[in-house]
Amino acid sequence: MAQEKLLAVLNILEKLPGKAKPVTGLAYHTEQVTKGTLFVCIKGYKTDGHLYLKKAAEKGAAGAVVEHFQEDINIAQYRVADTRSALAALADHFFDYPTQKINVTGVTATNGKTSTTYMINAILEEYGLTTGLIGTVIVKTGPVVRPAELTTPESLDLQRFFQQMVKQQVTHATIEVSSSGLELKRTENVDFNIVVINNISREHIDLHGSFESYYNAKASLARGARKNSWAILNLDCPYTAALFSETAARTFTYGIKNKTADCVVKDLDLATGRARFTVELNKRDPVELFAAQPNSFEIELSVLGLHSVYNAMAAVLVGLLNGIPAATIKKALYNFKGVERRFELIFEEDFKVIDDHFANSGNINVTMETLQKMDYRRIHLVYAIRGGRGVTVNRENAEAIAYWASLLNLDRIIATTSIEHVEEKDIVTAEERQAFENIMSKTGINTEIYEKLPEAVDRGLALTSPGDVLLLAGCQGMDYGAGICLEIIHSARPELDKEKLFAALKNRVAGI
Repeated sequence: MAQEKLLAVLNILEKLPGKAKPVTGLAYHTEQVTKGTLFVCIKGYKTDGHLYLKKAAEKGAAGAVVEHFQEDINIAQYRVADTRSALAALADHFFDYPTQKINVTGVTATNGKTSTTYMINAILEEYGLTTGLIGTVIVKTGPVVRPAELTTPESLDLQRFFQQMVKQQVTHATIEVSSSGLELKRTENVDFNIVVINNISREHIDLHGSFESYYNAKASLARGARKNSWAILNLDCPYTAALFSETAARTFTYGIKNKTADCVVKDLDLATGRARFTVELNKRDPVELFAAQPNSFEIELSVLGLHSVYNAMAAVLVGLLNGIPAATIKKALYNFKGVERRFELIFEEDFKVIDDHFANSGNINVTMETLQKMDYRRIHLVYAIRGGRGVTVNRENAEAIAYWASLLNLDRIIATTSIEHVEEKDIVTAEERQAFENIMSKTGINTEIYEKLPEAVDRGLALTSPGDVLLLAGCQGMDYGAGICLEIIHSARPELDKEKLFAALKNRVAGI
């Protein structure tokens, strides 16, 4: 493609002269640069692509899009105000505007993005549609599935995936949209048909600098939605509800507690942990979408948790907006078996073992509220302290755990730094551990901290008796906890069928 034609989508402020060569591809990382590549110098949280412009030029880059010139480098340079916006626009144009050819739903939330996108995908597939899915666990472009590297890929990679979906005749795609993805403008040129904001609570404070910055990043998905798209909002979350008046999109709201929503939950039963409830549809506009739908219908979930009800409600609304019958939605959600490490039941014999990623205080509150509604004798908690996420998250997580400890009669917290089971970026710092310990000490909760994950899991199992629940909780530090737990159970009880025992881990991506 001619440079002039490709660059026409940008507002170029100034050009540093150089020979305009045909562009064979785009890159934001020098490892991707080959002869004829247009290199875009983007800035991230840890580094700046401008530092690698010389290397890109040496590898044969045809030109570069920059925010400031480097006159000692002999390559055509085009200065723009924001190279991240430029990369998003270039990628969209280079791949021929793929999201204009696909029905795209974007889901953001502090908790539940992954499960919600999987539920939506299950409903779309149950209806017989060819789907794509991009998120924390996998990237699915029609029949092709691969492990994900980022929750929301860089705009160039994201648009490439969408182009692959077009080639695979995908009609509907669902994407997890992270706060980082929004702040770093990775989804800037994605043509969303539907955006979903499930909840917003305190997370990534140290990364974004403040809750306000984090909130504004999340909120931008609704604030930036176009007029003829839909914004699905959870009215039970005050931060999400506030966006009702801040989006140009048509709105479709839901709630469990807020009965003024367009779609509400009634007769919720969580006694077994698996929810049964009635969906009541109040909104009858537009008529062409909902005229054929019943005013109310029952939903039964196979996955555990109160949070699963919220995720399911968001998925229900996406299904309705896509004209999918309530009967199909009901069947898809009943058959949906969940996403790994999202309140996942991995053992259910004489006691239960639940595996949950416990990312932040909001996630902890929803998980513990679900446990409060379940029937069991006692609960035991093995918690992996969050490494590399800062003092704020660890202090707030500890405060949430302490709050629920008294409500759930937790007299002991077993914690671990998982030193042998985390990558370098996820190692628990002394400050993070101290933040956790300070709160536990202040509240007087008996706390045991183990450096090694297997020791912590073994201790939790030793305390667990018939009728109890053992909760394995934590993000990266607990990824391997379920496998370790099941190995210990199998060693102690070899009479259990091993294939059945480990079935929950069969298709895992994390902790294998």
